[in-house]
Amino acid sequence: MSDVKLQAIKKNYGKVEVIKGVDLEIKKGEFIVFVGPSGCGKSTLLRTIAGLEEITDGKLYIDGVEVNDVPASNRGIAMVFQSYALYPHLSVYDNMAFALSIAKVKISEIDKAVRSAADILQLTPYLERLPRDLSGGQRQRVAIGRAIVRQPKVFLFDEPLSNLDAALRVSTRIEIAKLKQSMPDTTMVYVTHDQVEAMTLADRIVVLSEGHIEQVGSPLELYNRPKNRFVAEFIGSPKMNLVSAKITDGMLNVEGSKGSLKVDCKEENVFFGIRPEHLVLCDENDAILSGVLEVKEELGEYTLAHFKGNEGSALVAKPIISPSQKPGDMIHFKCDVKNIHLFDAKTELRL
Repeated sequence: MSDVKLQAIKKNYGKVEVIKGVDLEIKKGEFIVFVGPSGCGKSTLLRTIAGLEEITDGKLYIDGVEVNDVPASNRGIAMVFQSYALYPHLSVYDNMAFALSIAKVKISEIDKAVRSAADILQLTPYLERLPRDLSGGQRQRVAIGRAIVRQPKVFLFDEPLSNLDAALRVSTRIEIAKLKQSMPDTTMVYVTHDQVEAMTLADRIVVLSEGHIEQVGSPLELYNRPKNRFVAEFIGSPKMNLVSAKITDGMLNVEGSKGSLKVDCKEENVFFGIRPEHLVLCDENDAILSGVLEVKEELGEYTLAHFKGNEGSALVAKPIISPSQKPGDMIHFKCDVKNIHLFDAKTELRL
């Protein structure tokens, strides 16, 4: 399939700059996921690739060809939206075949393409049904199948699972993962606000904030070595705990906690970060973080302990909590120095 290259891409709406000079290279066969908070520009960036938004400045290449002035219909892309947008009066087969029929493709080729896509998406038993006779997940698969039959250079997904309930999101996410495995040479760009989707589907994740890229990397790269405080807090559910701390003579201390950690860092004022799963209950004198237990979320496999740190920050731990510990109790945690993250207090960059 094709590679996609974004070179200093900008997008303005009047005087408002939404995309602020994005540079990104997407390799052939990659599954790239754009994530970020609402308003960060991820859907706008996807729509510029699709040709649905005009690029204000910069260059966009698909398969080595500049496509800034190429209409969406001629870019060789196929897009799957949040809404299924199926024709209610057409069968699943006819919905999937519609674009090829309009393009006057031979009937035999249309039939082959539709049945091949239906086989990939396990839709063969439903080809004669109308959309109203399908579940939400099945309808979304039909929308994906409609894209597959066009054999595009690049697949674009704009939050395709956001309108599904929790169970359907899981099953359809698995179907998309299987689709990628069955089409290893196909380039896919996917927008979501769901971290589970990003972490489980992506070859690389692009974290966006206020129209620019904060970090690009594999899911585990971003999780284990976030470039800055923003990425550290954004990637992970529950998010990383971050509190202000001081380093004196190589010892890290958090206000209100009695314990300390020996660290190799010359900065004095830092943000100290630790993932919830790396906190371990301990005695008060050994604690690097202490606070008042506010809520226990019993999730079966594990318990989340939400507590308020001594400096007032909302924190969360994923420890083995004793049934005797109740909201209002003081709880104390230690951690291994190999699991901590330090960020500069001024620049918020990783140290």
